This record gives sequence, C-alpha cells and structure tokens, in this order.
Amino acid sequence: MNYGKKSTAKKRTALISRSSMMGKRARVSFIRVLFVSLIALCIAVTCLGVGSFRGVIDTAPDVDDIDIMPLGYATFLYDDAGNQIRKLAAPDSNRLPVTLDQIPVDLQHAVVAIEDERFYEHNGIDVKGILRAGMKALTTGDFSEGASTITQQLLKNNVFTNWTSESTQLERFTRKIQEQYLAVQVEKKTDKDTILENYLNTINLGAGSYGVQAAARQYFDKDVWDLNLSECATLAGITQNPTKFNPIINPDSNRKRRKEVLQHMLDQNYITQDQYDEALADDVYSRIQAAQEKNSSTENTVYTYFEDELTDQIINDLMNIKGYTKKQATNLLYSGGLKVYTTQDSKIQNILDEEYADPSNYPDTVQYELDYALTVTDPDGNQVNYSKEMLQLYFQNEDPDFDLLFDSPEDGQTYVDKYKASILANGSKVLAERVNFAPQPQSSMSVIDQHTGYVKALIGGRGEKTASLTLNRATDTTRQPGSTFKIVSTYAPALNEKGMTLATTFEDEPYEYPDGSPVNNATRSYNGTTTIRTAIQNSINVVAVKCLEKVTPELGLKYLDNFGFTTLAHGTEADKDANGNVWSDANLATALGGITRGVTNVELCASYAAIANGGNYIKPIYYTKILDHNGNVLIENTAAERSVIKESTAFLLTSAMEDVVKQGTGTACQLDNMPVAGKTGTTEAYNDLWFVGYTPYYTCAVWSGYDNNEKLPDYARNFHKALWKKVMTRIHEGLPSKEFEKPASVEKLSVCEETGLLPRAGCPVITEYFDVGTMPTEYCDQHFYDSDDGYDYDYNYDTDSSDQTDNTTDTDNSGNSDNGDTDNSGDSNNTDDNGNSGDDGTDNTGGSDDNGDGNEDDSSYQVDYY
Repeated sequence: MNYGKKSTAKKRTALISRSSMMGKRARVSFIRVLFVSLIALCIAVTCLGVGSFRGVIDTAPDVDDIDIMPLGYATFLYDDAGNQIRKLAAPDSNRLPVTLDQIPVDLQHAVVAIEDERFYEHNGIDVKGILRAGMKALTTGDFSEGASTITQQLLKNNVFTNWTSESTQLERFTRKIQEQYLAVQVEKKTDKDTILENYLNTINLGAGSYGVQAAARQYFDKDVWDLNLSECATLAGITQNPTKFNPIINPDSNRKRRKEVLQHMLDQNYITQDQYDEALADDVYSRIQAAQEKNSSTENTVYTYFEDELTDQIINDLMNIKGYTKKQATNLLYSGGLKVYTTQDSKIQNILDEEYADPSNYPDTVQYELDYALTVTDPDGNQVNYSKEMLQLYFQNEDPDFDLLFDSPEDGQTYVDKYKASILANGSKVLAERVNFAPQPQSSMSVIDQHTGYVKALIGGRGEKTASLTLNRATDTTRQPGSTFKIVSTYAPALNEKGMTLATTFEDEPYEYPDGSPVNNATRSYNGTTTIRTAIQNSINVVAVKCLEKVTPELGLKYLDNFGFTTLAHGTEADKDANGNVWSDANLATALGGITRGVTNVELCASYAAIANGGNYIKPIYYTKILDHNGNVLIENTAAERSVIKESTAFLLTSAMEDVVKQGTGTACQLDNMPVAGKTGTTEAYNDLWFVGYTPYYTCAVWSGYDNNEKLPDYARNFHKALWKKVMTRIHEGLPSKEFEKPASVEKLSVCEETGLLPRAGCPVITEYFDVGTMPTEYCDQHFYDSDDGYDYDYNYDTDSSDQTDNTTDTDNSGNSDNGDTDNSGDSNNTDDNGNSGDDGTDNTGGSDDNGDGNEDDSSYQVDYY
C-alpha cells in the first residue's frame, strides 16, 4: 500500500471530487428509495390484506340472520290411532331431533374429546389447534390435520351449505375466514349446550343417518338415550369419515376409530381406566349386525297404495292451500320434519292387504301383463327410448294377435330379451330398463267411513308392490262404472226432484236410443210393467234408460258432479280429443255407466258413501291435520260436505239396494250379521266388474278387470264379490249389528204394483216406502171393479221403522232371478240361457251384430248388463 503524501492527497482529491460525490449520493438515494418502496409495499400489502379481510368479513352472513339448526328432518305419518306408520325422509334428511338432555353424557363427551377437545374453553376458534395443524403441515407436508371447532363445523353444515361445490382454494379460504368470524360471533350469543345439541342433531353418521338419534336407531335399533359407552364411542368415531368408519360395512376401521375415541376420553379424564377397558372389550359389532338383520326383515321402504295417494294429496294441498311451489312442497314433505295424522285405520288396511295377498281369492288361472321401458344410447350418442307398445308392435309383425299377456313372467322375459337384443344389435348401450309383470285379472278396493269422509283403507292392485308411487288402480285408473251409475245418475235425481217413487213403473220392453240402437237387458228378455225398486234390484237397463230420459241427461250429469265425480265430460274445450271431437256425458248411455273417461274407485265409493250418509257428500280425505317441525298446525284438513239428495231419498235408495243384496244381483255380498245395501256393475263384454256397497258403518267399492281392458273370462266374473264379502266380514267382526235408520220423512204405504197409485179392489198390492211429499193421492184407474158397497181398497200408512224392507213385498218380482241371473256372479250358464253370453259384440248398446243389418254403429252408447 502507498501511504505517501502524494498518494494520500490524490485519494483525498478523488473522494471530494464532484463525480465521486454524485455516485455516493446516487447510491444513498437508491437505498432510500428501495427502503421507502419496501415500506410502501408492506403498507400496501397490509392494507390490501386488511381490505380483503374486511371485504370477506363484510360479505359474511349476518349472525342475526343465520340459523344453526339442522336443515332437514324426517316427516312421520300416523294412523287414526296415533301409531307411526311411515317415516318420509330425503337422502340428507333422515334426522330425528332430540334435546341435549336426551343424549347420554358419554356421547357428548366422546364427540367433544375426538372432535374439539377445547370446546368448552375456546371462543369459537381454537388457536392452539390452528397452530398445531399449521406446524404439522410445515414439518410433514400433511395438510389433513383439522383445526375446525364444533362451532365451525356446525356453521359449515347448516350455514355454508354449498361448501361441497367449492372449486378453488380462494373459495375455500374465503369460507374458512367467514366460518371463523361467525363462530366467534355465534358463541357470543349462543351457549355451548345449544351449539352442541344442534351439532349432534346435524352430523352425518353414515348409512343415511343424520344426527345421533337416527344413527342410534339405524345401528343399534334403540333410542340414543339407551346407548352405553361403547356404543357412544362407536357413533362418535363415524363423523370424521361416514363411509370409512361405517360400522356396518367397515367394522374393522370403526373398531380402530372407537379405540382412538376411548383413548381421547381417557386422556381428557372423561372416563376411567376400568370404563375404558370394559368398553373396549364390548362386542358392539355383533349387535350392530343383528340390528341390521332385524331392520331388513321388518322395514319396508316401498310405500303402500294409501301412502302413495297420501303424499300426492299433501303436496297438492301445500301448493293450493299454503302457496308453495311443487318443489318447495316436496322438500317440505320429505325434509320438513312434519307430523301427518292420517285417516287410515291400520286394522282395516291390514285386512285389505292380507286378503289381496291371498292367492286363493283369485281365479286359479293367472296371466301376467308386461310393463316395459328401455332407454339406450345409440352408436351416434343419441338417447333413444322404447316402450311396451313398441315391443308389442315389433312382435305383431310376426303374430298379429300378440298381446302383452303371458302365462308366466319367465315366458314374457323371453320376449323382452329378444326385443332388447334386436335393439342392441347395432351397438347401442343400455342406459336404463324397467321390466314388471303384473298378475291379471287385477283388482282395487277402497273403504270409506261415510260419516266422516275418512278413507280408512285402500289398495291399488294385487301382486307384490315393488316400488313407491306406482300405478294406483284405486285412485289413478279410470274405468267404466257399469250399472253402479244407475243409482247416482238416474234414480237419485228421479226420486229426489222429479216426483218419482220406488213404486213408479216403466214398461220393460224393447226400446231404442235416439240413434236407433237398441237398449239391451242382460237377459235379452223383457218383463213388462216394472217398478223402480224392481229395476234397481234386478238391474234392468231399459227402465234405467227410460227413467233418465224423463230425468234428462243434463240433470243426471249435474247430480254426478254433486256426487263428487271429477272425470266426467261436459262438452267443453277441455273435453276435445285429438281429432277435434268434443265429448259430453250428458246422454242416455250415462244411465248405464257408458261415459267418456270412466271413474276412479275412490270417487265411486265416495258417491255411495254420500247415500249411506243420509244424502250428504263428503269429499274423501286421507289426513286430518299436518303439524310443522315446531308442532304448530300447518294444515287443518276439514272435510268439505254438501247435501246432494234429501235424507228421504237416501233412505229409499238404500232400501232398494238392500233388495239388490237380499234377492237381486248382489246376493253374493250378503253379510251374516249386518245389513248391506249396494249395487253391482258390469260393463259390456265383461271388461269391468264392480260392487259398491255399504253397511251402517262403512262403504266399500271393489273393481276387477284386466289392465289392458280385455274381456274377463267366465271363471273370473265373481271373485270381486267374494273379496268384498271377505273384507267386509272381517271389518265388521265385533261391531254391533244395527239397521239403516228410517227418517221421519219416510212412510210406508200400500199401492198398486202396476201403477204405483192407491189401490182399488182387484189391484195387485205391494207395500212401499215413500217420501211423505211424494205419496200418491190418486187411485189406480186400471184395476177398478164395482162392488155392492162401493168401498175402495183400503190402503195402509205405517211409520214404524222397526219393520223396514221386510214389509216391502214384491208379489211377483217379474224381473227377478228366475228370468236372469240371481247374483250375476259371472256364471256363464245364466246368460247362455238367453242364447248368448251377455256380450252383444259391439261398443254400443245393441250394435250391428245384434241387428243383423251389417251396419256398425259408432255411437257412444254402451251396453251395461248388471
């Protein structure tokens, strides 16, 4: 180094030179700028962070607006005695709420120990837990360590319900910040017990169980308050991963998790070593398996026909009465925790179920109708649907007579396989397929308490019900009602306001509709002068048509509306078909049940229930009230009632229909210790068979027929009556026998059988019931013979109700069983006596084949036999 004077001076000059000073200043300025920039950047980042944080917080839900209670609860249905008959739950709503004092302390401690050990200490967020999870993530790279508190988890499940759809880390981070913020706010206003209670009612515990009570029922078939320590630890271990730790399907994984739960409880002094050892030694998993076997054998997840219709009624009422959309109403039904009190009598329903499940109640020969649907993806990726109708057309190319009826399901399956193979031959792939075989002939039945309108039981078909919300033949299917319609369309208005009586007579003789087609009786014979009572008893078609002609079809249709039928055609725009034809049921064929669309079983039953109820119609109802989750009345289902016919008219019809059962077409439906009034109904070609009858207690309607509307063979024309009798006999076991009550407005009177007027000497006399306002006051002018004293034949008034229809003497019964079919049971010998089987071969009353003129009549008139 040169430290000489000259060198030193040189260096001093360099240091103080202008260029040197400028360089130093530049460096200092740069450092200053860099420092200031760094400070500014820190401030900006901090401000940005604070701003973002405040933005996240500001967009969080208001703590005063959130609800930490679970979002979905199971709905329960109860029968008329208050017994639970069904639980309805959406996939995430199988939840049974319980209060914290109903939950064992061991279960509370088990959940806290494994999920949030500082739950009773922190303010909503667990700082220690967050630091622990963060340290583990930094040191091991394992980010699976959770730090969410029970409060945060509760918010995630019940407030931030869309967390499962988060797709970015930013969304997850935003939700976690809001979750932590709200957790602190919630704990400021809500006590720990309330938070824990809601959490234990919320958590997913696997196997479709939400909340500890539903899980206790699922895994142990017991209530949560009956669980022991081992069972509590088993449940507490599930919530971290409901599938992995499901004790049914993964008992080994749950066993390890249960041990971990018990260890945490021991470490946190919730249990002693002895309790730990005892719980660990408990063979809880064998009990779980036993509970599953029991549940699978007793629980039927398929809704009954009654429950199918009930759910439809509830959803419709929630929409129409409460103003919900269909989606909202459905969600409320399956997730709203409702309590629905139904009208179903479980004892009566069990009777129907048992009788319809008994093969001996049906014809020995059984056929099976195919219901089929197939959806495929073709080679081009298009989705294509195929139906049973398309299958039928496919095979009709080979066999024009091919239908969808088979002697066995196996036989039908061969056709299904062949048809499907033809579709898949081009490389198409099956997306979905439905194959179902329904035994034929089919049947449906409904039972109504006529005094309340309560539907006590119904069944929509025979055979195993394999799915919920399927075809319900009691409520969904419309079929032609046959002669059951004579009562409600014709004789009710005739007696009620047209001045006619049961003694009013018509000539049973060859007769034609306005279009010239004949009105045929089932026997193809005629009986001359016939009273309305006899016409009802023996189901005489000619008299019914003549009577409706006097009543007028328009008035008959009005009465049918008042009797509650909703499927009738009125000649409006709604009744126009695809070809532009407008249909109306205001025609004479309606007297015999020849209507456009048909009727449902329940509505036909309700119309007869109105007669049994003194003429007062009550719309059928399936439930009495619905309570919401909090026990408040959501809907009070008050039955709508209206008077359709007078009490006297109802009694007169009842009296005549008692004769139907005693000595007319319905003798097969007599009960041993109870009076029955009812009416048979058989449509043309025996497509539909009915009996609708009632006692002083209940009204019951039964239908039988083929789903595809084929003709019932001879051997299958009586089983529906046997079913009705068996069911009603069992329903009335133990009930006191009593008669139908005669109102004061009805009196008995002797009249001429042939004219219905007061008798003179020489008149054939019967005693008949009359409304006091329609009792005859004129004398018969057809059977008058002079006598020395000029005395007219005495007639008798009798208001004694103790001797009812027994005093209604039919001296001749000109249209009774000797001339036709005593019980119309479907015995072919009855109709063969007349040279045919009761089928005139057309879709109208006396079509071309009977006239022999070769001209087919396309009128809407339909033959009804009895």
